[in-house]
Amino acid sequence: MSANSVNRRRILSLWLPRLPIDRIKRKLAQDIASQADAHAVVPTDTRAVVGLPLPLAGEGWGGGLATSPAEERAPTRIASHDAIRPKSELRSSRPPQAGEAKKDHRLFLQTTTVQELPSVVVAKDHNAILLHAIDEAAVRAGLSIGLPLANARAICPELTVYDADPAADLKTLNDIADWCDRFTPLVALDLPYGLFLDITGCAHLFGGERALLQTVTGALSRRGFAVSAAISGTSIAARTLTRTASGKVVADGEEAAAVGPLPVSALSADAAVTTGLRRAGLKTIGDVASRAPHEISARFGAAFTTLLSHALGQGDAPISPRKPLPDYIVEKRFPEPVATDTVIALTLSSLAKMLVTAMDKQSKGARQLEASFFRTDGAVRAIMVETGRPVTRPEMIDRLFRERLDALNDPLDPGFGFDLIRLAAGRTEIVVQQQRDLDASVHDNDELSALIDRIAARIGGKRVVVHLPLESHIPERSALALPAQHHLAAAGAAAWPERVAGEPPLRPLRLFERPEPINVPFATVPDGPPHQFTWRRAQHDVVRVEGPERIAMEWWKQDGVSLTRDYFRVEDAEGRRFWIFRDGLYESELRDEEGKPAPASWYVHGLFA
Repeated sequence: MSANSVNRRRILSLWLPRLPIDRIKRKLAQDIASQADAHAVVPTDTRAVVGLPLPLAGEGWGGGLATSPAEERAPTRIASHDAIRPKSELRSSRPPQAGEAKKDHRLFLQTTTVQELPSVVVAKDHNAILLHAIDEAAVRAGLSIGLPLANARAICPELTVYDADPAADLKTLNDIADWCDRFTPLVALDLPYGLFLDITGCAHLFGGERALLQTVTGALSRRGFAVSAAISGTSIAARTLTRTASGKVVADGEEAAAVGPLPVSALSADAAVTTGLRRAGLKTIGDVASRAPHEISARFGAAFTTLLSHALGQGDAPISPRKPLPDYIVEKRFPEPVATDTVIALTLSSLAKMLVTAMDKQSKGARQLEASFFRTDGAVRAIMVETGRPVTRPEMIDRLFRERLDALNDPLDPGFGFDLIRLAAGRTEIVVQQQRDLDASVHDNDELSALIDRIAARIGGKRVVVHLPLESHIPERSALALPAQHHLAAAGAAAWPERVAGEPPLRPLRLFERPEPINVPFATVPDGPPHQFTWRRAQHDVVRVEGPERIAMEWWKQDGVSLTRDYFRVEDAEGRRFWIFRDGLYESELRDEEGKPAPASWYVHGLFA
């Protein structure tokens, strides 16, 4: 099916206000679960015992844990597995016998509960350490975001403190966005902790907008994230509702009535604007909307007026999806997760047929294909292949993905299984019909292109290259290496310098990417060849020489830094032929800081056949 739609626009806004602290707690829960597995003890009520969300095994959401300095990791804080062990004074002074340690540990996990202590994430702002994120227990203790850490300790002495890690938070948000791709291909980031989902025309696939909202929020809540969500006709209106009125589904045209009673802080405007509105007596969005637009613009600027109009549904601000919208998308959802290679391969084959059928209706072929595998625990794995020519055969698509899957360094791990497999054509082209019955070259080109595609799928497209000539007399710049998939036709039509009949080649068959230095004990001056040189700890005696061929560098590009080269084609006593050069001219270019003649540097640049 085509990814385009003509329905009225509908936006689902997600906001995860405690993302940093939720990410850290998920990491702690994973560590506790792994340690319990290591002790062969997996209590069913681990989450209730430690007060942390227990993620599904192997889930890819979350990042690393950044704790504050050592003084913040007091033994009474829940920051490691040791925090849920019995206190030392309650343990027996007798050393445990074989098998007793696990028994005591199991008994404690089943019978003891630990009260969750407030946890916060701190960040440095203008030389002050402020609260960056807080959990629910910290809210109940009277803490708030932006409070200095010293004040927070005074209010709540028993406080678990972690350092902020913006990179890990962004990775977690992107992982959640990847998971949201199962609902719509148009997912945009709403930094720092929000997402926009354009669900236009696809909500009916999940039972309607209300059911879709409950599905998304329920899944995120079960994975330990505090989430607020709302659906509206504009992204700004939906985002405004998530701040104070989570769970709202606003019909098109009713945005003004929905956001009117909300406080002005829900607009997420600048702090100075919000403070100015409150001082003017405008406490709700409805109060601000009751004023004339020119009055608001004159006092708070045109940017705030535009933000207000979008929140009221009177305008629309486009979102910027993380990924470009594919030309064609086909997918298969499974009522029960699948994990076997056979089922996955058969699914890809059937999706390839569906994709080719959809593209054939518009005489198009795929140049870029992406297969996405959505695991039940939220992790998403995407595999991409490119082709040199538009692909119009499903068996070719199937073969390319088989090659790609077989060559993965990190094998495709289904975990508990995939519940959705998607195949998308990210880039397509119109297929040009060619006569194939009498023209043998067309068949040869097709076979060569297919071979390049298979090799590129296995080792990577950047490793299969062709060379095109460039207008430069510098040897290392006279050819350009480009991916063969995209420049095969240009390489076939390229015009290279003709070789003179009966003469040896002017350039070596193998040209080094970077010239390698050689040791020349002596050479004929001022422009003579060496009689002996050492390369890679092997000594070579020169018996035949051709040259020199003088090549001046591109002074208009190098600012006169590069030196003139004298190239020689030399042959050693064993018949090996080298292409060597002296970097710089005696006396004129090779001089030291005092102006005296300096020794020349010699290099080998290539090898002849």
